[in-house]
Amino acid sequence: QVHVVESGGGLVQAGGSLRLSCAASGTIFSIDRMGWYRQAPGKQRELVAIITSDGSTNYAGSVKGRFTISRDNAKNTVYLQMNSLKPEDTAVYICEVLLTPGHQYWGQGTQVTVSS
Repeated sequence: QVHVVESGGGLVQAGGSLRLSCAASGTIFSIDRMGWYRQAPGKQRELVAIITSDGSTNYAGSVKGRFTISRDNAKNTVYLQMNSLKPEDTAVYICEVLLTPGHQYWGQGTQVTVSS
C-alpha cells in the first residue's frame, strides 16, 4: 500500500508564491515519475508538471517560467514552487506518483486559491 499526501496549499494574492510538497510512503521500491496535476471547478484535470527519476521535467505551457518542480528521491518527495501566481491558477492541485513497473497513485489534493 502506498500513501500520497500533499501539503502547502492556501490563499495568496496574485503575484505571490506558494510551495507545494507531496510525500509518498509505504511499500515503495522504485518511483519512476512524480508530478502535479490540477483541477478547477467545472474543468478537466490537467497536467501542471512532471519529473522523472533522472530529473527530466515537463511543464504545461501556462506555467512554464513561473513554476518549478523538483524532487528529493531519498525522501520520496516532490515539490512545486509556484511564483507569479495568477487567479487562473486557482484549482485543487493533485500529486501523482508512478511506481516502477506502472502502478499509479494519487493524493487527495490541496487547494490553491489566488485572489485578484
